[in-house]
Amino acid sequence: MQNLVIAATESTPDVNFDFETAHFSLRGESWPENAAAFYRPLLDALENWQPAATGPIAVDIALRYFNSSSTKMLFSLFDLFNQRAQHGHQVELNWFFDEEDDVSEEFGQELALDFTDLQVKLQAEMAS
Repeated sequence: MQNLVIAATESTPDVNFDFETAHFSLRGESWPENAAAFYRPLLDALENWQPAATGPIAVDIALRYFNSSSTKMLFSLFDLFNQRAQHGHQVELNWFFDEEDDVSEEFGQELALDFTDLQVKLQAEMAS
């Protein structure tokens, strides 16, 4: 399967979905005018991906800002990874947040509660 790489814009994150190594990352900001249109190709690619046996899957999310419509799409994305975990894959979700951003940290904590099959790891970063 071909990797999915999308350069960041002012309102969309940098996307790097490496299907061969099972490493997926989103970095930057996410407040596109149409979040569903931006995230649909990512969701479609994940739905169509046939991962190797039961190898580990790594997901790195480092979003400085995301709006409510992006939140809905992110939940859809995390749900797909959670389904992979339910089918025997070890899925590690690294949630990177600014150490001074309580909202983002709490969102990461909620992910751990909502997606119990994912290994959610909160990673505080220094403000840049």
